[in-house]
Amino acid sequence: MTDAEDNFLQGGTIEPVARDSLTRIVYNNLRVALMEGRFWPGHRFKIRDLAASMHVSETPIREALMQLVRARALELIDGRSIIVAHMSLPQYLELRQIRLFLEGLAAESATPKISEKGIAQMTVLHEELALAEDEGRWSDAVRANWRFHHRLYEAAEMPELLAILDDIWMRNGPLLNYHYPHARPTYPGPHEHLRILERLQQRDAAGVREAVQTDMIQGGLKLVELLKAGGDTRNMSREGAAQPPARSRASR
Repeated sequence: MTDAEDNFLQGGTIEPVARDSLTRIVYNNLRVALMEGRFWPGHRFKIRDLAASMHVSETPIREALMQLVRARALELIDGRSIIVAHMSLPQYLELRQIRLFLEGLAAESATPKISEKGIAQMTVLHEELALAEDEGRWSDAVRANWRFHHRLYEAAEMPELLAILDDIWMRNGPLLNYHYPHARPTYPGPHEHLRILERLQQRDAAGVREAVQTDMIQGGLKLVELLKAGGDTRNMSREGAAQPPARSRASR
């Protein structure tokens, strides 16, 4: 036991955590989980179970979930159920157009600022991504990809831009699960992450911007085809296959 823990148990005082602080903690944890793709589109949140797993009451869970509904990362269904928002192809393409500009800006701005240690961290994250893909650990691959890009963008030292990008990734993260196993990112040559790392070492800002944008377009081609086939993630299984239309009660 540390001295601090001992002092607390012996009657030391500590300020109680306000409910809004708990809500903020829950919100931030769920936000990161969405960005990392830990939830699939359509995942239904059970407030009681989530509260138990996070060791908080149901109130901050409910408040955090409603904040995420307002941010359009989650959907409120029939005024009761809260699920991870689905995304259509037009929504994905519109968000990608925004990302092409903003992530390109962040990548270009980060190039002269990122440290050698930061580049080394990105290299390790890419290696984790490649290994996870080869071993079929799809959720680990989605998470490593997000961390690779986030490490680059935070190096831009533009907190307002990073906050906007995080909001977009919060909506986009669950969708990226559909890359696997049938829409795994492929490239005409080596993985585009390798070109990003190479251009970073050269401090070629324009080259890093271009590589990030190419990664987004080339790496997402199969996902776009999958969305075209499914129309909407509501119509897709976790395996990426389009689902047959639900039969009506009369036809059952």
